[in-house]
Amino acid sequence: MKRSMITWLVVGAIVLIVIFSAVGSYNALVSSETAVDNKAAQIDTQLQRREDVIPNLVKTVKGYAAHEKEVFQSIADARSKLAGAGTTAEKADANAELEGALNRLLVIVENYPNLKADAQFTRLMDELSGTENRIAVARQDYNNSVTNYNTRIKKFPAAIYASMFGFEKKDLFKAAPGAETVPDVQF
Repeated sequence: MKRSMITWLVVGAIVLIVIFSAVGSYNALVSSETAVDNKAAQIDTQLQRREDVIPNLVKTVKGYAAHEKEVFQSIADARSKLAGAGTTAEKADANAELEGALNRLLVIVENYPNLKADAQFTRLMDELSGTENRIAVARQDYNNSVTNYNTRIKKFPAAIYASMFGFEKKDLFKAAPGAETVPDVQF
């Protein structure tokens, strides 16, 4: 009788340990995944902020450089692509395309000294610069969250529960191919 009671207590203790481990791992995975989703939303917020600033910047530059239609069209196309992006990879690609178009716009600006002295243009450039910094920080925060999450779903025992409950690896927000190359800016 004593042996069967001890056996049942040991089995019960093991079952409780497994249950508490599962619940704790599941809750930690949910928290990590929620943090990743939050950081992704922060990137979206900053990309939207930039998208709101760009039309005003383009209008200001258009007044000085009306014949630079190709650059304005590439900015509009890149903004549309970014607005329609669904996945992190699509957003990264569209973001890189928009950054390239904005860099071409800034090269054009150098040809118009009066534009660089324009107060509205200066204010918009400052706002765009601040937004670019916020985007960089949001991307870094997102990548840190994704790294923590991806590490958590690979560690034991959470890896068992992650696969059981469908927690999957998240993608990092990566720079577009060629981003490591310094752009050639000519004045």
